[in-house]
Amino acid sequence: MSYRLAIFDFDGTLADSFPFFVSVFNQIADRHGFRRVSAEQAETLRHHDSRTIMRQLGMPAWKLPLASRSFIGLMRENTTRIPLFEGVDAVLQALDGAGVRLAIVSSNSEQNVRLVLGPQLSALFGHYECGMSVFGKATRIRKVVERAAVPPAQALYVGDQAMDAEAARKAGVAFGAVSWGYAPIEALRRAGPQREFGTPADLLQIARP
Repeated sequence: MSYRLAIFDFDGTLADSFPFFVSVFNQIADRHGFRRVSAEQAETLRHHDSRTIMRQLGMPAWKLPLASRSFIGLMRENTTRIPLFEGVDAVLQALDGAGVRLAIVSSNSEQNVRLVLGPQLSALFGHYECGMSVFGKATRIRKVVERAAVPPAQALYVGDQAMDAEAARKAGVAFGAVSWGYAPIEALRRAGPQREFGTPADLLQIARP
């Protein structure tokens, strides 16, 4: 089926921010007192869900907002280093042209999202819900669906991590898994996505029955 509302995660879905995340991770770990990781360890952790990653890093839940704010701040100072995945700009314009309504639900800040997207692409999105905990997306997805006045069955949340699938399920919308983000597609398949996208160009399927 096609969808009238496409809600996107940002980091790892639209923006290729994982290399930057890895480059600043140990700086954030030192600041907030959890374990450093090597590049090889970072790659291994991609196969685990967020709760498991936090346990392995020795990061208690109360430190997550602090670490998130540090990452957001560092990213704000380095947005020119964060590219969109190749083809994302054309896909977003095509979806908008096909009448699909676009929204973003991201734990990153709206400011960072808009800076990386640029003014032209930012204007395509009718709803932004940003800056929440990575575990608090379901409420924001529901809010977007309600504001867009679209039946949940006609909305799709597109993301790159198992927590995105969990949030979509809690919000009562379908989940579309991308293969190019933080988590490998094999890990996302365990979450049972309704749609799977192998390349950014495949996102055009959102508008097709």
